[in-house]
Amino acid sequence: MAINRPRIVIIGAGMAGLTAANKLFKSQKKTNAFELCVVEGGSRIGGRIKSCHLGGDRIELGATWIHGIENSPVYKIAQEMNALNSDQPWERMDGFVGDSITIAEGGFELHPSLVHRVSRLFKSLMAFVRGKNDECDEFSVVNCGLDCQSVGCFLRKGLEEFLGSVKNGDEDVTGYGNWTETMLIESIFTKYENMLRGYYSADDLKSIDFEAEKEFSMFPGEEITIARGYFSIIESLASVLPHDVIQLGRKVERIEWEPSSFVGTSRPVKLHFSDGSVLEADHVIVTVSLGVLKAGILDDPGMFSPPLPDNKTKAISKLGYGVVDKLFLQLDPSHDQQTDQISRFPFLGMVFHDLGSEMKDAEIPWWIRKTSSLCPIYSKSSVLLSWFAGKEALALESLGDEEILNKVSKTISSFLSKSGKPCSGNSSSLDKYTGREFKFTNLLKSQWGTDPLFLGSYSYVAVGSSGDDIEKLASPLPNNSSAPPLQILFAGEATHRTHYSTTHGAYLSGIREADRLLQHYGYTSAPHTSG
Repeated sequence: MAINRPRIVIIGAGMAGLTAANKLFKSQKKTNAFELCVVEGGSRIGGRIKSCHLGGDRIELGATWIHGIENSPVYKIAQEMNALNSDQPWERMDGFVGDSITIAEGGFELHPSLVHRVSRLFKSLMAFVRGKNDECDEFSVVNCGLDCQSVGCFLRKGLEEFLGSVKNGDEDVTGYGNWTETMLIESIFTKYENMLRGYYSADDLKSIDFEAEKEFSMFPGEEITIARGYFSIIESLASVLPHDVIQLGRKVERIEWEPSSFVGTSRPVKLHFSDGSVLEADHVIVTVSLGVLKAGILDDPGMFSPPLPDNKTKAISKLGYGVVDKLFLQLDPSHDQQTDQISRFPFLGMVFHDLGSEMKDAEIPWWIRKTSSLCPIYSKSSVLLSWFAGKEALALESLGDEEILNKVSKTISSFLSKSGKPCSGNSSSLDKYTGREFKFTNLLKSQWGTDPLFLGSYSYVAVGSSGDDIEKLASPLPNNSSAPPLQILFAGEATHRTHYSTTHGAYLSGIREADRLLQHYGYTSAPHTSG
C-alpha cells in the first residue's frame, strides 16, 4: 500500500489540540503537505473551556481568566477578534465586586481590620512561596520555609509564628459570641487556604510542592475575562479548519505505536476507537488531560500499547492533578421583594468553625464548610458564584439540584439574616439582611471530576515531583533512533513547565508540538495567531 502525505492525528479538540491543528493547517495550506485530523471523544469542541448562560448572563463553567494580558497569546487572539467587548453582561466584567463583607459562622460580621491583618499575613507568606521576597511585609518568614516540602506546611508554620505574636489570643472577643481571637484568626486563614485550594485545583495544600512553585510563571498585567466568552477563542482557532478535519464522538481507547525498528508499508501508529474502528497515523499529538493519562496507565489493558517508558509513566504518576468546580446560583427575584436587594448582594466571605468543633452549626453540611465566598458574578447580577475544590467538589457533583439549592439557601440565610453584633458598634452591614431568607431558583455547576473525558480540572506540581517531570511528560516518543520518529507527541496544560494549569499554557504547548512537526518536515513556522 503506497503512502502519500504524512497523516497527523490530534487527540482532543480543546485549546491545545485546536491550536496545534490551526498552526499545522495554516503552515502547509498552500502545499497541502499533511493529512490532518482532530478526533474528539465528546460531542463538542472546547475541552475544559465551556461558556454557558444562566439568568441572561454569560458564565464560564471552565476556563475563566486571561491570566495577565501582557504577552499573552490568548489576549492577542481576543483582541484580534474583538472578543473583549460585548453588550451582553458576562462573568467578572467588572473584576471583583467591591461591596465585600466577611461573616463568621453564627452571623457575626468581622471587622475589616481583623480580616485585613490575616489577609496581609497570607499574601506575605504566598509572596515568599513565589520567590517575591520584597513583598513579604509581615515578619521574617524565611525560617518558616525550612524543612517544608509543601506549600501547605509552609503556610501553617507561618500561621503558628504569627499566632505566637498575638497577645491574649485565647480570650473572648467582644461581640463575636463564643469566638476567640485565635479561633477567628485561624478560621480566616483557613478561608484563604480554601481559596488557594481552588486556585491550585488541589484537595490539600500539603500536596503542593514548595520549591516548584517558584518556577511557575504568570504574564504581567491585569487579569481579565472575555466578554464574548472563552469559547469565542476556541471558535476562532477552529474556524480556519476544513469542516471534515474535526471528528466528534471519536473516543480513543488504545494507541498502538512502534518503539523500535519498524518494517512495513502501513503507518506506525494505530488508533483504536470505542466503536471498534481503527485509524492509522504517522504522528499523533495526544492532548488528553493528565487525569485521563493517569487512568490510562493504570487500566488493563492500558491506553498505550506497548506501555509508555518507565520514566514517562513515573512522571505521569507523580505529577498532581485535581478537581475544582464552580457553582452558579440564581437568586429568586420575586422573593421578599429582592429585586432591589439583588444589586446590593455583597461579595460575601464566609468563615466557618472547624469541622470538629462543637460550636459548628449542624445544619451546615460538610461540603459547604470549605467554601470561602459567594458573590455576584458582576455588580447588580442576580447570578452568584461559589467555588469548590477536592473532596467537596466531588461531593457537589454527586448531589441533586434540589438538595444543593436547599442547603445553600439555609447556609446563606444563617450567615446573613441572623442578628450577630459586630464589635465595631451598633450598626452593621448586616442590618439590611436581618430577618430575610435567601432562596435560589436555578443553578448550574461544573462536573469536571466525574466527566470521563477529563477526570478533573487541571494539573499542579505535587510533592515528590518537579518541573523535570513535566519535561518528561512533554517529550515525544519513541526515543529509539531506528524507529519512525515523532510517533507520539504530548500537548496540553500539564505539559508546559512554567505555565501549567492555564489555557495559555495549553495554547503554547499546542504551538510547541506543531512546530516540532513542522521543523521535522522542513516547513517555516507560521505566525502564532488564530485567523
